[in-house]
Amino acid sequence: MHILPLFVAIPLGGAFFISLVSRKLKWLPDILSNAITFTLLISAFLMLGRGPFIYKMGGWPPPVGINLVLDGLSILMLVIICTMSFVATLFSVRYMERYTSKSRYYTLFLLMVAGMNAVVLSGDMFNLYVFTEVAAVASYALVAFGTEHEELEAAFKYMILGSVASAFILLGIALVYSLTGSLNMAHISQQLVGKVKGAGILFISVLFLAGFGLKAAQVPFHAWLPDAHPSAPAPISAMLSGVLIKALGIYALIRIFYNVLGITPAVSGIFLVMGAISMLVGVLLAIAQWDFKRLLAYHSISQMGYVMLGIGLATPLGILGGLFHLINHAAFKSLLFFNSGAIEYATNTRQLKEMGGLKERMPITAATCSIASFSIAGIPPFNGFWSKLIIIIACIQAGKLFYGLIAVIVSILTLASFLKVQRYAIFGDLPLHLKTIKEVPGLMCISMIVLAIFCIGLGALIVPGIRAVVLDPAVGALQNGVEYAKIVLGN
Repeated sequence: MHILPLFVAIPLGGAFFISLVSRKLKWLPDILSNAITFTLLISAFLMLGRGPFIYKMGGWPPPVGINLVLDGLSILMLVIICTMSFVATLFSVRYMERYTSKSRYYTLFLLMVAGMNAVVLSGDMFNLYVFTEVAAVASYALVAFGTEHEELEAAFKYMILGSVASAFILLGIALVYSLTGSLNMAHISQQLVGKVKGAGILFISVLFLAGFGLKAAQVPFHAWLPDAHPSAPAPISAMLSGVLIKALGIYALIRIFYNVLGITPAVSGIFLVMGAISMLVGVLLAIAQWDFKRLLAYHSISQMGYVMLGIGLATPLGILGGLFHLINHAAFKSLLFFNSGAIEYATNTRQLKEMGGLKERMPITAATCSIASFSIAGIPPFNGFWSKLIIIIACIQAGKLFYGLIAVIVSILTLASFLKVQRYAIFGDLPLHLKTIKEVPGLMCISMIVLAIFCIGLGALIVPGIRAVVLDPAVGALQNGVEYAKIVLGN
């Protein structure tokens, strides 16, 4: 259990150290950042299949003291965050050379990673809020990192809406404290067990749905995402879509509603509706886009709708499908944003109509982009197919045939959207102005190849032996619901 604070302390210390010494040692930020994220990655994988662990800060037991909680869901989120962080820092080594002040970039990046790790480990509502803000503020600056008009406008919109979300969340936490006299999530859950959920809890639920729904960019709280994701540097776009909206939005929603307040049929129904609408709105808006990164941003909204749909079913199979798709989305969407960054790095354009025939000059980027496109569209045997199939079967088993039909339709529309990407970017004739382009540097290629391997291999998570280590503990953490309190408090 003593390793838990290190998931927060190491990236925080690294961010501080890089900001101090980077002026004299220009090569240090690249090496140190990759060493830190690789260390976190190994540590996260070592935690798989273990726990639950409770770390009591200063030795003070909960609910008096602050505690970190590592259960099946926390472990799953840590593995996703740390894996994508390492791949993103590896990609950043060469990609970020086109920007000034890489040291500031890595400082902000590590602050964002520390914030996300702390959010998924926190057993305390106020600390969850604090570290949500740490990660969010770092992400605001990273979106604006290019300091061009587009980046600054997108970051400003993201910051304003993010601040509104934070206000909702903080007000909800204050009201919870006024009702229960506690900020410890397990203790709050214990206080609410057996009590009638009155108007106060209803209002708190609405505040959390709006606040964390905005962080997760679920419709109708999605307005910031289509501008923020395309404007950020490619590795940050990958982190925002692949990890941040999950850790600050989806994770917080399901942790609070399943393990603290308790999932109810009304909340489950809201999750289902939000998921279905997000799936449809996101994919319909994506089809109309010709800016590659903007197209991917709208697909983030759509694919997170699948996760909300699975979680909203509140059945073991639905939860399994939702969490499985959450992992898969991190892999294929991060890869697609890396692909878009590699293409922009080589061609200086994000417009699909200005591309074509890239498979001739950028074979690795083209091949990995095709794999990611097949994955997100749910083409077998790639990873996206298996999680979508589980969600659709779960809808049928739960008698939610309409939602299952929506999931199928959205998958077909997603395929149509990415066939457009393949047609205009990867295949076709190579324009004259792109005859001299070449494949991106080796570290960027390695990052894309690693994620492409994930897109092919993550389907193995449905194998019972592997699922029992990775997915089943996370499903169990949510299925146990308010039993979370007994695990943390020990009674």
